Amino acid sequence: MSIRCSTKSRRAVVAVSVAAALALAVTGCGKDDGGKTKDTGSPSSVNSSAPSDPSGEDEGAKQEDTAAGDNVDPNVKLAQVNGRDGLVLVVNEVKRDNGGFVTVSGVIKNDGNRIQSGSQWSGSESVILAKNPNSVAGATLVDKVGKKRYYILRDTDGRCLCTTGLTAIPAGKSVSVFMQFPAPPQTTTEVDFTLPTFATASLKISG
Repeated sequence: MSIRCSTKSRRAVVAVSVAAALALAVTGCGKDDGGKTKDTGSPSSVNSSAPSDPSGEDEGAKQEDTAAGDNVDPNVKLAQVNGRDGLVLVVNEVKRDNGGFVTVSGVIKNDGNRIQSGSQWSGSESVILAKNPNSVAGATLVDKVGKKRYYILRDTDGRCLCTTGLTAIPAGKSVSVFMQFPAPPQTTTEVDFTLPTFATASLKISG
């Protein structure tokens, strides 16, 4: 009997010891994270990933051309005027939009035999030149009936609502351009369009 009791006592002691050892092992694994603190998704870490611009656009995206010239049929030619040294301007669309502006879309072709600079269409206004040195910001619309001239729209920073970044056009190449102006009255259906170095074109407004 004493032998059996002794054996049972030893087994009980061993069982308790094993259980205690396992408990310590589990506790140790839970704390051993290599000395690193895990990110639990604190408010500071969430806020740091939020975009600085609530519109979802960064400053560079705003500087880039908008989609105003998209979905324009290149086969439609409302006007074609010649410029200097083999340059040709083709106007594909003049559209009145609900936002109170008119968008002129077209293509400038270099049919000459040398590279043409894009700076020649920026106009002469110093404020525009400073913000848009290689653009078509020098374009104007003239309402002959209303006797009023319209200039390119611009944002509060002086950047034009038009094609920019026209550093150069190689010979034989072309570039799509667009320009946005304040809309003339609804009664005005035709305007004269002028881009520096090109002849004036009479355009009908659609929309």
